[in-house]
Amino acid sequence: MTDAKVVQLNKLAPEHSPTSSAGRLPVALIHVRDKAAQQLKQALQALFDNADDTLFEMADRATSNAEQNAFFEAMRDLRLKRKGIERGFLQKVFETFANLNQYEIGRAPQLDAVSFDTLALIQNDELEETVAIDTMVAKVMSRDAVSLGHLTTRINAMVSKKLDDKTNPLGPTVLCEYFLEACSRLGVEIKVKLIILKLFEKYVLADLDQLYADTNQQLIDAGVLPELKTAPVRRKNGPSVTGGRGGASQSGGDASQGQGAYADEGVQEVFGVLQELLSQVRGSGVPRREAPADALPISSNDLMRLLSHMQQRPAFTTAVQDDFDLRNQLEQLLVRASAKSGKSRVVGEVDEDVINLVSMLFEFILDDRTLSDSLKALIGRLQIPMLKVAVLDKTFFSRGSHPARRLLNEIAAAALGWAEQDDAQRDSLYQKIESIVQRLLNDFVDDPAIFSELLADFLAFTGDERRRSELLEQRTRDAEEGSAKAELARREVEHALNERLLGKTLPEVVVRLLQEAWSKVMMLTCLKHGVDSPEWQAALNTMDDLVWSVAPHEDPEARLRLLELVPGLLKALREGMASAAFDPFSTSEFFSQLENLHVQAFQRFKRPLPETSEETAVDLLPNLDGDAPLLELPPEEEIEAVAVPAMVEVIEEIVLLAPGENRVQEPEVLLPDDDESLARVDSLVVGSWVEFQEDEEHKLRCKLAAVIKPTGKYIFVNRTGMKVLEKTRMGLAVEFRRNAIRLLDDALLFDRALESVIGNLRRLKNA
Repeated sequence: MTDAKVVQLNKLAPEHSPTSSAGRLPVALIHVRDKAAQQLKQALQALFDNADDTLFEMADRATSNAEQNAFFEAMRDLRLKRKGIERGFLQKVFETFANLNQYEIGRAPQLDAVSFDTLALIQNDELEETVAIDTMVAKVMSRDAVSLGHLTTRINAMVSKKLDDKTNPLGPTVLCEYFLEACSRLGVEIKVKLIILKLFEKYVLADLDQLYADTNQQLIDAGVLPELKTAPVRRKNGPSVTGGRGGASQSGGDASQGQGAYADEGVQEVFGVLQELLSQVRGSGVPRREAPADALPISSNDLMRLLSHMQQRPAFTTAVQDDFDLRNQLEQLLVRASAKSGKSRVVGEVDEDVINLVSMLFEFILDDRTLSDSLKALIGRLQIPMLKVAVLDKTFFSRGSHPARRLLNEIAAAALGWAEQDDAQRDSLYQKIESIVQRLLNDFVDDPAIFSELLADFLAFTGDERRRSELLEQRTRDAEEGSAKAELARREVEHALNERLLGKTLPEVVVRLLQEAWSKVMMLTCLKHGVDSPEWQAALNTMDDLVWSVAPHEDPEARLRLLELVPGLLKALREGMASAAFDPFSTSEFFSQLENLHVQAFQRFKRPLPETSEETAVDLLPNLDGDAPLLELPPEEEIEAVAVPAMVEVIEEIVLLAPGENRVQEPEVLLPDDDESLARVDSLVVGSWVEFQEDEEHKLRCKLAAVIKPTGKYIFVNRTGMKVLEKTRMGLAVEFRRNAIRLLDDALLFDRALESVIGNLRRLKNA
């Protein structure tokens, strides 16, 4: 009866030739597709509805403006592209269903091409995606392998193309691939992409058990293999199971949770993958254990006691960490223990894997160029405490929020801007890290709570330091932006002066007054009001009027204009110079000489003015400070005795210098616009740490604090926020070109180390 039902359903599928590009789906499978698509669509909508809150929360916890901006940009990008991502994802699901009755036409999903099994030395971003997706898929498979297998079997009973769980259109492998492909148009950093993948796991993959249950039931109701009984959901046993010692190798409350806790956290799969890679490369880069047949593994508790003993030995606390071989030292202790007990003792397989992994992690850390040698020596002494944590709790390898792992990352992040110095022992950061290391070596036995305590203390310390440095850094930025505005204003004033004076012969006092005094008035006007303001135009008009007033004029009408002009001109000059706080003594000197110039200008007119007497002309010059005339013309014989004013020809461009500025600069090397070094400069973001090789012995570590667009200057500060360097775009490009700049990787140290270890294990496997 069951067979009849299956046969009858299969007859619903129309005949098609082997070369047919598309065979129609059975009705039952169409219903499955449509219902699954509706459920996936709702799950995606829930994902995007919650993405804003998640990203905003991450932005709120960001430790830098650059990181915060990245999250805000991601929020905006996600809002704009969510419809396209939903549409692209569901379209791929529909296409995969449509291809189920094709004979190997089209491309099967290729996600496993970038799984752990085929991982090569690829870019860090791709590696992080791979680790995240493989972990997500493994979690679904460990939970839903049976129901997914039944669904695959039932679909195979209805279509021509044979599937497995990896190519099932509703399997986690395919769904992850399609979501990643749909998100490829997002212009977000890997940190944000991993958050989005985590949301995909939470809102889509987490509900696949229900999807599989509903889908299987639909097909059972349609008569497709109803004899397949749904078995209880079971965990998939991976190679990472800690065996009988699982509880012993955990601490406190973690031990009571057992394997279920690891599976719930999605961490057993990660450690399992690492173990599998280690098992495949033993002897080719990873030590192979040569143990006697009768060797007895020591318990994790015994291993912890041995590590605590090593931790206190002067040979470890004073050793140069590059020369410290943890595995060799432990082997020597085991040989002595074996000789004493008369039984050969070795480290158990799981604990040995942990030892190898931690050793490889610290090999990377001690070889990392972003850390200074002094701090490497300090961090290297954390190897045994970190190993003990990993023995106690395998989530150390997979949980980014693990206190021990976070402490290591925070120490490395704080030390990023720390450079070698003679008085390292007196540096507060160095002293703080040293005290943390010493506390762990002295006090950490088997209670990992000490890491949470030290992490909180260190975060409080670095928080205070960061607030101080950010305050000074902001002051540095403000000062540089102010300097840039002043520089632009100075160039505007230079241009205005040169436009009016260059090539002209004028009284020296006028040139000096404009260059030394009125330029300051114009600077303040430009900064305060801008070059499009009436105030700026008034300052230009005053300068134009002054130049005109001392120029020779033969037209009798010019004398009348001069009489009308001079009082207002002198008033404007006096008020402007007072507002700029120009030296009062120098102001008096300038006005005294100006008076002589204007008197001489009047005397150059030999003919009397029409309808204007000499006395009337004088009356037109009121005194700004009192009732007496400002300008009383002396007797003609005295005027003739006045010396002819010194004249100068302005033949060189006027250059206004800021206090302490030297405008003479070495000619800058010019690179073509398409030069790769310029592209590297343009890729720098504010907040990036770099190291300048100043000479053979000296290096300067600094952070890009600001790019001052008006002047094109790149401002760098040290870790205290103090300015230490400024460069132009072209100057930086030249430094890049001669390999004098090295970008410092500010990604989390432990995470970079773990990625490197995975990549190296993969390379050894493929060698």
